[in-house]
This record gives sequence, C-alpha cells and structure tokens, in this order.
Amino acid sequence: MATSRPKLEVAVTKPTPYTFDLGLLLANDPNPISTSHPDTSAPLEERLSAVARDGAQALINQLLTTTPLQSTTDGVLLTLPAPTTALPREKPVPAAKEPTKWERFAARKGIKPKTRDARAARARTYDEETGEWQSTWGHDRGGRAADRRRARDEDAVQKDWLVEVDERKEREGTEGRKKNGGGGGAKKRRKA
Repeated sequence: MATSRPKLEVAVTKPTPYTFDLGLLLANDPNPISTSHPDTSAPLEERLSAVARDGAQALINQLLTTTPLQSTTDGVLLTLPAPTTALPREKPVPAAKEPTKWERFAARKGIKPKTRDARAARARTYDEETGEWQSTWGHDRGGRAADRRRARDEDAVQKDWLVEVDERKEREGTEGRKKNGGGGGAKKRRKA
C-alpha cells in the first residue's frame, strides 16, 4: 500500500500575523526564517517550502474570507480590491513633455489628429470602371502601377512579333562604318 501524505492544517498561525495586499495578491510574513532550526533532521529546502506553503495558504484564506465571490457559468470569480502597496521604481516617473509648437497651434485652432480609420478611408478610393480599390497617393496612385504592368506586358508581346527592317538603310549603315575606318565612327587626322 502506498503511503499517503498527512493532511496539513488549513488555518495558519504565526507569532506575528501576516499583512496582506489583496490587490497585488501579496502576503508579507514578518516572522524571521531561522536557518538553525531545533529539528535538524529536516533539511533547509523542506523548511523553506513549508514557510512558502503557509504563506500561500494564509493568502488563500484571506481571499476567500474578505473578497466578494460571484458564481458564473465560467466558474467562481473573486473581485480583488485596489492595490495599497506602492511598488518601487528603478527610475523616477518621467515629467510631462512640454507641447510642441504645432501641438499648441492645433489646440488653439481646434485641430484634432486624424484617426487610423480616417487616414485609411482617404488612402483608397473605389474605381467603378475597374471595380477595384485604388490608392489615392503613392507609387500606385490611381492604378498607375496596374497601368505600368499592362504596358510592360504589351511591350513583352510586341517584342515577340517579327519586326521588318529596311535592308537599304541597314546596308548604308554598315557601309558607312567601313568607309570611316571600321567601327565607332572615329575620324582620321590628316597631316598638314
């Protein structure tokens, strides 16, 4: 038969009572933890875990006895109070920035910044001819990118077709290069 653990006490008693901040789920134990315990058979790890268990049990007892409970379809809910312990900060709270010149002007004139939805609404317009939304500004303004793609596709089709060349102009072009001394059209200098 397996050995079962003994049931631990639900009520936790300490010489100095705990202080609680239920908003932060915090239980402060002011009692010192002695490393030299009279019961030397229990190792330090077990004694520390017993102290942690007692703290957690005391916090749960305090939550269940002082906070309002609500039963919902999701389960039982506790409503926590506002935190009372001020947590320390590494740095002080930053000072409020002075408004910029534009912000002062906007406040004086009643100008409010555009919301994300307002900017998005102005960024695209619906073209009823094509049945597509097109950008109002930018590289794809008014469907220009689509026009460029269409033109590029038409150029690709144009390159595939046979293009007639005037043979006489072609011959004159090659003969002219031969007369001037080969390629490049460089002129020869005469000695005077």
